[in-house]
Amino acid sequence: MPKVPSSPASSPAPTPDTGPMPVSYEAGLQELEQLVAELESGQLPLDQLLGSYQRGAALLACCRDRLQAVEDQIKVLDAGSLKPWAAE
Repeated sequence: MPKVPSSPASSPAPTPDTGPMPVSYEAGLQELEQLVAELESGQLPLDQLLGSYQRGAALLACCRDRLQAVEDQIKVLDAGSLKPWAAE
């Protein structure tokens, strides 16, 4: 039986390019806050809304990864035991 190529409607939609991630945590957080404000405004067209949501999800993951990396480095520097901070 010959193989029937799948129709475009049955293949998964391609993931849109979310662009490069910001170089710093602060830049990523600022862009994420701007996207949230735009999404909450309710003024974006549907197609742009979806793209902005996907970009926001990518930025959120990037920021979380950077925070986790810093936390892991702190744990290593503190020899695996985080000490409570005491205000002086």
